[in-house]
Amino acid sequence: MASRPSRIPLPLAGLLALAVAMGIGRFAFTPVLPMMQADLGLSLAQGSWLASANYLGYLLGALLVTHLSWPPATLLRLGLWLVVLMTAAMGLDSHWLGWLAWRLLAGVASAWVLIGTSALCIARLNATGQTERSGVVFAGVGCGIAFAGLACMGLTLAGTTASQAWLWLAAAALGGLMGASMLWRTVDAAAPPPPATSASDPAATTASDPAAARAAASGEPPSGRPPAAPTAAARQADGASAHAVPPLHWGLILCYGVYGFGYILPATFLPAQARLLVPDPWLFSLAWPVFGLAGAVSTVMASRLARRYTRPQIWAGAQVVMAVGVLLPAIWHALPAILLAACCVGSTFMVITMVGLQEAQAAVGQAGAKRQMAAMTASFALGQLIGPIFFSLTHAWFGASLEFALVLGTLGLLAGAVPILRLRRPASAGQPREQR
Repeated sequence: MASRPSRIPLPLAGLLALAVAMGIGRFAFTPVLPMMQADLGLSLAQGSWLASANYLGYLLGALLVTHLSWPPATLLRLGLWLVVLMTAAMGLDSHWLGWLAWRLLAGVASAWVLIGTSALCIARLNATGQTERSGVVFAGVGCGIAFAGLACMGLTLAGTTASQAWLWLAAAALGGLMGASMLWRTVDAAAPPPPATSASDPAATTASDPAAARAAASGEPPSGRPPAAPTAAARQADGASAHAVPPLHWGLILCYGVYGFGYILPATFLPAQARLLVPDPWLFSLAWPVFGLAGAVSTVMASRLARRYTRPQIWAGAQVVMAVGVLLPAIWHALPAILLAACCVGSTFMVITMVGLQEAQAAVGQAGAKRQMAAMTASFALGQLIGPIFFSLTHAWFGASLEFALVLGTLGLLAGAVPILRLRRPASAGQPREQR
């Protein structure tokens, strides 16, 4: 008997998954931090350590995926549950060392969900001719950031404590998990039925065979089936081929790492400069939801740009726009510069993530997509760990200023944009040009 169709479309389910993992599991700490400082006496140095623990967990999570044989659906499911549990643990625990552990594990889970959701949703949308709807999936990060920021503002106005805020966010994460569960529990019913084709067409066989379709939806291979060519294609629908895994595309990995280095410097130090120019804490708090909304809208718009430009061109262009935004506050010390910088960075950071992970799938093929995405995520995480450390050392040794960090980020982003346009796909990838 066929699986009952889900009422939640695939792009919306992917959006919910990324909103939970990134908006809550990864970035909700930013709006909750002032509440923890006021209620629990958390110092700025302790807050920095908690943020670093999450960065480290993100790196470890990505590295683990490169060695795990779990299909994307398993990564997604386990990662979302871990985000819910670790968010709740932040509200139930009152010890700083415990918070370090929970933020570390939340970082691991966030990496798992990003990689699992990207590998799973990009493959299904490409297979059904809905590549442009990837923008809706990746809008989840910005939507999650905006939701967490607005929720924390409302909870603060209601007199909620930081511990209670974490528990409310955990409840919201659980709701998002329920909505995203169709990604591993049911067949995506949004795809239109394909036209009649020959039996040698793997896509037709997958669509007409309920068992193969369920396997493609869950990321698990079907049981009790002979290894015929159509069934093998269904098994590979989520990029979990066990044989002939293509080599990693190191050009993409290095470019994505440089992006992580350049991005984290403004992401870390722009808020510090904004606090100097925006005395009203509520006005400053509103900047975080605006940042998230800019990220959500930009991915949908960037998906349409793919009709005219290649993904490397969109990536490089977004990185240049981000670089301009990062440089503005370093040369123009005024509130409009901060606002323009927030728009430039907020509207491009998820565009680069989206097109970068799409290019990973196209460059190495479906069989190596999960491993390639994991390696790129690890490279990004390493870059964002190195960036603040590098600035801290130059500040301690040479007295480097905040403006130096922004100029350094600008140079890193501009330098990284050039090789992106020169990337070449391996000849074995064999991806059709219309999926660019």
